Amino acid sequence: MDSGQPIKNPLYPVSLRMTFEEKANLELAAAGMSLSSYIRWRIFDPASPPPKHRGKQPVKDHVALARLLAMMGQSRIGNNLNQLAKAVNSGSLPVTPETEAELLEAARAIVHMRRLLLEALQIEATP
Repeated sequence: MDSGQPIKNPLYPVSLRMTFEEKANLELAAAGMSLSSYIRWRIFDPASPPPKHRGKQPVKDHVALARLLAMMGQSRIGNNLNQLAKAVNSGSLPVTPETEAELLEAARAIVHMRRLLLEALQIEATP
């Protein structure tokens, strides 16, 4: 079955011993690249531009992420969802207008937290 995806070559680990100073110089030269990527580039393709690398901190908006984490820490969403699931499974959850309103409010809170998380990670939300 051909999925149309190119087959990636497996990567195998190689061990290398070096002094503290050598490793420090290597990390400095790598300038944020992983050491593995930097060494492969320098050995096998030094004439090409350096490979792209991800930053060590993928979160761009730490304030938004902190707000989200604070909201999650103050909420009891996981525990409450578990209790709701048990009540639904046992047939003991009364479906009243109040219950429906509370469930809708919880859903809105989850959507809001998702939006904050996507914003913090600078991920475009899909409808």
